[in-house]
Amino acid sequence: MATTLEILTSPALKGISHGFFTRRGGASSGVFSGLNCGYGSSDQTEAVSINRDRVAGAMGVAPAQMVGVNQIHSADVATVEGPLTEAVRADALVTATPGLLLTILTADCQPVLFADRRAGVVGAAHAGWRGSLEGVLEATLDAMERLGASRADITAVIGPCISQRAYEVGHDFMENFVVEDAENSRFFAGGPNGKPMFDLPAYSLARLRAAGVGAAEWTRHCTYSDPERFYSYRRTTHAREADYGRLISVIRL
Repeated sequence: MATTLEILTSPALKGISHGFFTRRGGASSGVFSGLNCGYGSSDQTEAVSINRDRVAGAMGVAPAQMVGVNQIHSADVATVEGPLTEAVRADALVTATPGLLLTILTADCQPVLFADRRAGVVGAAHAGWRGSLEGVLEATLDAMERLGASRADITAVIGPCISQRAYEVGHDFMENFVVEDAENSRFFAGGPNGKPMFDLPAYSLARLRAAGVGAAEWTRHCTYSDPERFYSYRRTTHAREADYGRLISVIRL
């Protein structure tokens, strides 16, 4: 495969070094074909290392400056000041330290990048349905504020994730959200199989805006429906494939 990387960026984060990497341009093969950046997959470690080195190079940092966490679908946030020396279980990272490349891995869940240019604070969150419901987005904003950021100056961008047309869920799933807030029913639509279809990015955008961010948007890329560009846990499950790659999204000051 060609080594040309594809990096999606958002005009809303102009001036901040960031990117939502697609699967294009990586060293992995087979079901992982492309830029698989997840050591948690069963892909060859060497291939994942090559892929991550390419990401670091594309973002102008040394691989050692890439910082990530052991994602557990929580609302826990790590505040980082330098490369981590041990594994940290969390689902978001924030920093005010220039040169650190915050990284999030996804394969249908939302990668969310945050920046307050004025304060010089950035963040990155892994926000699946559980993390979003439990408040990982708001917790990231809180952690950025503790570093000097102001909500009104924070821009948040949701990257490639599963879209409503591909996200069939059970009625019990929908009930979790409606019990939390009856207004959440607006994020569900009737699906072709009689089951609800959940609009995860719309739900998260609503929570971000309610939390008072200055700007929030979704790049409008669906991971499930574009296999040439994105890995998808759900698509892999439907295809009965053994494993799936992980997309990487990054931001730094």
